Amino acid sequence: MNEKELKVIIKAKELATHTFTLTSNSNRYPKKYRHSLVDRMQLKSIDIYTELFEANRTSNVTDKAERLKKITNAITYCDELLFFIELSMNLGLLADKSKAYWIEMVCDVKYMAIAWRTKEKN
Repeated sequence: MNEKELKVIIKAKELATHTFTLTSNSNRYPKKYRHSLVDRMQLKSIDIYTELFEANRTSNVTDKAERLKKITNAITYCDELLFFIELSMNLGLLADKSKAYWIEMVCDVKYMAIAWRTKEKN
């Protein structure tokens, strides 16, 4: 782990790992959900990390608008992942305990990204 890495990026990595761990379990997510739901969840978790990582590498002086856009994209992807988690729960694929922990992880990243975006705007 890079000591200069932002905490939100570290949390996004943890979220991606957790998402892949849960969704790769074929007992939890049967084959019929592999392409319609699982692939989207896994890609969304990677997209969250990627947008935050790229935002951190984008200059807040010369490319401020691009940086803010990437942070906003990550926030939107968090909302989309939250929908997929809710859908998983509604389909009976997740236990309440698993759902609660996963949602907490997504919300941690989302609110940290919102705080970062707010700080960047000021």
